[in-house]
Amino acid sequence: MRKTDLVKVQGTHQENTLEQMHDVALNSCKSALMADGHLGYVMPIGGVAATYNSVSPVRVGFDIACGNLAIKTNLKIEMTDGTFFWENVANAIKKQICFGMGGINKHRDAPTDHFLFNKKEWNIVPQEHRDSTKDRARIQLGTTGGGNHYVDVFEDECGWIWVGVHFGSRGLGHGIATGFLNLAQGQPWKADKRPKEVECLLSLDNPMGQDYWTLMNLAGEYAQVGREWVAEYVVNNILEAEEVDRVHNHHNFAWKEQHCIPGGTAEQVVVTRKGATPAYPGQRGFVGGSMGDNSVILQGVYADNPGTEQLQRDLMYSTVHGAGRVMSRSEAKGNRSGTKAGKVTQSMMDSWIRCEDVILRGGDLDEAPQVYRRLNEVIEAQEGTVEVLHTLKPKVVVMAERSKRW
Repeated sequence: MRKTDLVKVQGTHQENTLEQMHDVALNSCKSALMADGHLGYVMPIGGVAATYNSVSPVRVGFDIACGNLAIKTNLKIEMTDGTFFWENVANAIKKQICFGMGGINKHRDAPTDHFLFNKKEWNIVPQEHRDSTKDRARIQLGTTGGGNHYVDVFEDECGWIWVGVHFGSRGLGHGIATGFLNLAQGQPWKADKRPKEVECLLSLDNPMGQDYWTLMNLAGEYAQVGREWVAEYVVNNILEAEEVDRVHNHHNFAWKEQHCIPGGTAEQVVVTRKGATPAYPGQRGFVGGSMGDNSVILQGVYADNPGTEQLQRDLMYSTVHGAGRVMSRSEAKGNRSGTKAGKVTQSMMDSWIRCEDVILRGGDLDEAPQVYRRLNEVIEAQEGTVEVLHTLKPKVVVMAERSKRW
């Protein structure tokens, strides 16, 4: 059996990515790989897989509910005064929004008393870890992580200014994923070592599966609240603008949905999208490119031909979540010991950013544009299942500084 026989594959991929998705498909009732796919932990980024009444913590991933939020403002490009304005915006975002691993939201109006902290779902966390888990979540709510997470300001095709953010549930999601991977392997919630990234399908009929599902959804709400706080802060306090529209989506999450399973009829399954965006007909999503590439607002199409409609069903109404990596972090910037050079240099990254007229704060070589595919190409490889509503050209890109541990 070929690796692609069990998987609906969009675009072209490395052999190890296809092998990994094939292994996932063996334990799934339906599976697909988006055009931005690349190797991940157990399941590729860009993978979509359906199971019967079970969920896998490692498929959802450590950054539960990582996703995107974009807000369109009432500000147009001609209402700004050029480079001076955008330099000030970039500096203000970098100074006033917390980026990086383990960050703390130190704003006086940080949402530390948000109603989600009063939810009974927190009682699922083992008692000896409950207070520390909640305390960490409180201080991190409204902070942006490292890596490919960002706060961007864009101009669309009509000159309207948008604010876009990309990050997930921070330490809360990582702690939940780690805890359940430990429990599923017979270890305590907080073991001495990080758990092995192995497939652990948890039945939703059993207490462990029910508990994971509940906390996954709590982490999803937490991630959305954090993204809303950051994006609204930039719109209201830095740009001093008003919101006109917003688009929000998770792309590391699991949902209960109705799908046609091969050889059968439509039935309820659990669909996990790991680095993939839901894209039902008319459902909008914000999909980001690299730091030197356009992003888009897109939506699933209302298909006008049987072929496209069937492809949408095969993909479980999913699409790309970004441009997709073509280099690993170490391949891009070299190894940690410094004995092997990376393929991307600072001058290469700077030249690209300068040519695109982007004002960049933070960022590192492993997030350079050269590390990613071009977003328009992976969208095209989705073969007409989605349509672009707005093209967002980056004016300001703010990310975490280069890791001091690298």
